[in-house]
Amino acid sequence: MTAPATLSDWLAHCERQHTKTIDMGLDRVAAVWSRLGRRLKMPVITVAGTNGKGSTCAMLESIARQAGYRTGLYTSPHLVHFEERCRLNAEPMAAQAFLPHFEAVESARQGTPLTWFEFTTLVILRALAEAAPDVVILEVGLGGRLDAVNVIDADCAVIATIDLDHMEFLGPDRESIGWEKAHIMRAGRPAIVGDPKPPARLLEHGAAVGADLWLVGRDFNFSGDRQQWNWNGRSQRFSGLAYPALRGANQLFNAAGVLAAFEALRDRLPINAQAVRNGLAFVELPGRFQVVPGQPTLVLDVAHNPQSVSTLALNLDSMGFYPRTHAVFGAMRDKAIADFLPAMLPLVDAWHCTSLPTPRAASADELAQGVRSALAHAAQADVQRGRRPREVPVQAHADPSVALRAALAGADAADRIVVFGSFFTVGGVLKEGLPRLDSPHARAPGARS
Repeated sequence: MTAPATLSDWLAHCERQHTKTIDMGLDRVAAVWSRLGRRLKMPVITVAGTNGKGSTCAMLESIARQAGYRTGLYTSPHLVHFEERCRLNAEPMAAQAFLPHFEAVESARQGTPLTWFEFTTLVILRALAEAAPDVVILEVGLGGRLDAVNVIDADCAVIATIDLDHMEFLGPDRESIGWEKAHIMRAGRPAIVGDPKPPARLLEHGAAVGADLWLVGRDFNFSGDRQQWNWNGRSQRFSGLAYPALRGANQLFNAAGVLAAFEALRDRLPINAQAVRNGLAFVELPGRFQVVPGQPTLVLDVAHNPQSVSTLALNLDSMGFYPRTHAVFGAMRDKAIADFLPAMLPLVDAWHCTSLPTPRAASADELAQGVRSALAHAAQADVQRGRRPREVPVQAHADPSVALRAALAGADAADRIVVFGSFFTVGGVLKEGLPRLDSPHARAPGARS
């Protein structure tokens, strides 16, 4: 077999090395990581949770950089390009730079079957070890206990909010899921829990392993008004902070956990108030309630489970008045679609359901049928309350870019279009760059351009 020569060749090679897409377990990954002979000798922060992981990682990276530290960041999944998964000093690693690390992992695995995620995780861990930044931030891909990232003994664990997702792998309820995610905690090391109502099994596991638990409301807390917010930790305090540049009602919980992590690591990664202020002011994260100005306004959000979609609905509701909202919606078949659609129904005036380029995804027709069923149920409830049901059109499209064009064709300049449901949905409209929308209805007939 000819050795892969490009990043895309290696990624295709990785897809052929295991019969399963997901094979939970650490034994194979740990064995290959040991044979690679690399270690992450700098402070490492591991981030888990159902929602808020990406925002937490982005804020950790941004504040650390403003404090003058060289950063390494691993996140998943990517929106458009694989290179997004590994960032050095906030810049995606070049495609060519990955190649020697793929070759090293291929040599070290010695025939050990690795899933695509496991193989690429080891590649990125090796790349980060060789780059030797001042701090490494690792986002857990799925759960925690058996996720490939958990092969690393992190110096600090951060667990964001817990909700129902990936239940076929992690368990049927928050308690089971919280227990899985709790396994990124390590004995004697700080574990920051940002969920205001953490599952009991998560806390029990942390206590059992002897982790230094930091709980929001006990070890750190925050308060604020419309203008600014304040944070208090065990021994540090930041007052008069501007709100994070990331939009959304839940971002203060994420930011509070970030500041707790820095306080817990202050002996190795000291930061000052100015780094906090600048880091929160300049943080960016595509696809998380990302509002793109235009005519109409475009909102991009990867929300794909009940908690994150409810948060999206709350954030949309707080944006102000828009005559109509058009949704571009694509999702995985295994998501709790029927559970999260009701949160969006009152806000959306036209649905554009889309197929996605992965076998896991529900087809556009399946999604359209689900939306129509949810609308019919809502209409029955309206009739029982003596209200006249709304007429809401639902269309199906081949891919997200086609769906976006159809939504734009039916939108007025003052409307908004929200793209949500999956990383693939948002990535599908970003694959040729950030869209700047210009509705065909933006100018009155006969107006001069």
